[in-house]
Amino acid sequence: MYQDKVLAMVLAGGQGKRLYPLTKDRAKPAVPFAGRYRIIDFVLNNFINSGFHKIKVLTQYKSDSLNKHISRGWNLCSSIDQYVDLVPAQMRTDGNWYKGTADAIFQNINQITDEPFSHVCVFGGDHIYKMDIQQMLNYHIQKKADLTISAIAIPIELAGEYGVIEVDEDFRLTGFIEKPKHKPKSLPNDSAKCLVSMGNYIFEPDKLIYQLKKDSLDAESEHDFGKNIIPNMLKDGSKVFVYNFNDNEFDGIKPAEKGYWKDVGSIDSYWQANMDLLSYCPELNLYNPKWPLRTYNYNFPPAKFIWDEQERVGVAKNSLVSEGCIISGGVISGCVLSPMVRINSYSSVSDSILMENVTIGRHSQINRAIIDKNVEIPPYTEIGYNREADLKRGFYVSANGVVVVPKGAIVD
Repeated sequence: MYQDKVLAMVLAGGQGKRLYPLTKDRAKPAVPFAGRYRIIDFVLNNFINSGFHKIKVLTQYKSDSLNKHISRGWNLCSSIDQYVDLVPAQMRTDGNWYKGTADAIFQNINQITDEPFSHVCVFGGDHIYKMDIQQMLNYHIQKKADLTISAIAIPIELAGEYGVIEVDEDFRLTGFIEKPKHKPKSLPNDSAKCLVSMGNYIFEPDKLIYQLKKDSLDAESEHDFGKNIIPNMLKDGSKVFVYNFNDNEFDGIKPAEKGYWKDVGSIDSYWQANMDLLSYCPELNLYNPKWPLRTYNYNFPPAKFIWDEQERVGVAKNSLVSEGCIISGGVISGCVLSPMVRINSYSSVSDSILMENVTIGRHSQINRAIIDKNVEIPPYTEIGYNREADLKRGFYVSANGVVVVPKGAIVD
């Protein structure tokens, strides 16, 4: 199997400033998602489900939470040379931390040269999507490309928020424009859409090594794949092709899932992506046995719903409830609960995300909130109903009114 000769390098050192305060104590890829997963689980599952088992996870920013998750939950079979290895920033080249995405790979170039790999995949670790990466590799081989970039088609009127990729009729890269101010070039076969980069790359190893070494000597470079490596390859005539992610399919895919990809780069987009999971037929299907979503498995008891006494009823409506949760005489509606959450009697929680080990006190009212782990909400507390009161307590309130209670916060 040629996947055994492919090295996957996952960039997981992102700070995720726009997700603050969820990233106050953890890197963006370590942020919980859909109750029991972490964001990084999605790219790791994509590689494993696609048959790729040699994976290096490059970490840097506040990586302790991510390190624990990977080391505890992603143990492959080393006896047959399968691994998900953590690679912390080591300042191997010039005593600096990673100066950009390309520099992160350059500082770990030994990972590429240690074995005779046929191809190198460089993927981000902070997006939510499902992808059969083997199909992208097949495309790369078919095109005899030096580099293949995965891209997604979006309505052309949204192009101003992304890095837009321009291609010819054969989907060979012809240009790259970062957040264009004017209408960019559309897809060759669809004038209403354009292509934007997903930040996922497949390289020929020798081409990648050459470009990284060349870039490392450029004092003016930002040492970034999108800003430097790709434009340089375009200039020197390298064969750079674009893979249309909208064509990607996987076992058990539903029509709504085709082309699903979320950045979840802001509090509002993160909250909405979680809420979208609660619909009858969500775009992201967590329940497909043909495309399993693995993660660290908690040794917690089943979720429990107790009390049925007039107004004291334990009820969950349109919600995801993880293991170890106890809905004790309270009501949740439109919620995503991580493990070991407790909802006490007469309380009401709606349209909210509650992370691990959160307790909601009696008679409390919570609406449109994200409560990070290890927070105890006292009885008779209201959150999400009065913006000024929430801000006065020191909570973050997003542009769309989502209230974030930070990890371990003491709520008065």
